[in-house]
Amino acid sequence: MQNVNNRLRRARKTRAKIAELKVTRLSVHRTNTNIYAQIIAETGDRVLASASTVEAEVRQLLKNGGNIEAATLIGKRIAEKAVKAGITTVAFDRSGYKYHGRIKALADAARESGLKF
Repeated sequence: MQNVNNRLRRARKTRAKIAELKVTRLSVHRTNTNIYAQIIAETGDRVLASASTVEAEVRQLLKNGGNIEAATLIGKRIAEKAVKAGITTVAFDRSGYKYHGRIKALADAARESGLKF
């Protein structure tokens, strides 16, 4: 339980800074079996684009949704959806997770596909 509280504390600090800057954010959430990404408006009240390993199209492409391969695919999909919606610059909200493994893979794939952060 302590690890969860520490992660949420780190997430609050990051989100407070992003809210202060008033920029669109790319928020990431991960579980053992899936990974989710959302592009959230500056005001924090609207989701402008989303991608996850629970989508039907993605499920057909992947055997496992909780690995680096899945995170890379989700990073590409969220970047494509964002560019299609006219969003090119975001702040990366890693939700208190370490910038390592699946989180890093998602971020790198999103950058390669056209998002700037």
